[in-house]
Amino acid sequence: MNTYRPTLALPRRLLSALCASSLLLLAACGNADEGGPAQASQVAAKVGSSEISVHQINQVLSRTPVNADSKEAVQAASRQALERLIDQQLAVDQATEQKLHRSPDVVAQLEAARREVLARAYLQQVTSAAPKPTPEEIRKYYQDNPALFSERRVFNLQELRISKATPVMDTLQTMAREGRRMEDVVAMLRERGIAFTGGSATRSAEQVPLDLLPRLHALQDGQSLVVPVGDNATVIRVVASRSMPVGEEQASAGIAQYLGNRTAVEVMNNEIKRLRAATTVTYVGDFQQAAAGSGETAPATPASVTEEPKKDDTSNVLERGIQGLK
Repeated sequence: MNTYRPTLALPRRLLSALCASSLLLLAACGNADEGGPAQASQVAAKVGSSEISVHQINQVLSRTPVNADSKEAVQAASRQALERLIDQQLAVDQATEQKLHRSPDVVAQLEAARREVLARAYLQQVTSAAPKPTPEEIRKYYQDNPALFSERRVFNLQELRISKATPVMDTLQTMAREGRRMEDVVAMLRERGIAFTGGSATRSAEQVPLDLLPRLHALQDGQSLVVPVGDNATVIRVVASRSMPVGEEQASAGIAQYLGNRTAVEVMNNEIKRLRAATTVTYVGDFQQAAAGSGETAPATPASVTEEPKKDDTSNVLERGIQGLK
């Protein structure tokens, strides 16, 4: 039986890593109850005159998927993290000896990293108080999105992408409405000498962009639609599909995670707006002219809290599904 695994349930990986970190930390402190020197056990290795601590290893593990249920896996990941930290420390020592930390480029990068860490820490503090989704909100989201859950389907798709500047957009729309085969569309484009790219893919409902899913869900097998994306257009044909519904109980954890993440993003955006309203921001030089010309005063989301790198407009529309809202 297939198990529904919401793409938004990524914190499970973080949970595993944190569990691994806890296990490692407990192992490091375990000697305290046996009369051993607990403080000394916090040092994992010495590299010249520098020390690498268990805390540093835990920080690496917190960013690494680890099977916390396996003691062997935790130990192996810990050893790998330690070796990487040793290599890093050797390079850091050489960089310091050569005074690279004083070079303008390195100083600028260190300051940029400091700003990033501080901004993220503050916004994480702000979002930590964000309200958790209620059972009623989770149930409503399940009921409002049957295409994701109770009527969930897995689609076998054919895709074909062309530039919107080509003079065949009306023809493509007509062929899509008529349910023409993708082979017919390809033949038409080749006859007119129009460049295109294409391929096939299997996508479950949660891998489809939320704004596209209702339109795709409405199609029967053999039907097509044309989706504009930036300067391009993608013809999508449902070759076949199969029903794979997800029950409310099974979907609840993923829905709760998604709603919580969505609330956190809203809280972050509102906080940035509040701070901008309370602070004088003065653009200077060319930036002043650009700001005046565009009429924009603030970005929708600060770069320091963007959760996923933005893909350009020519990216495959079927590669930006619900997982893009993590």
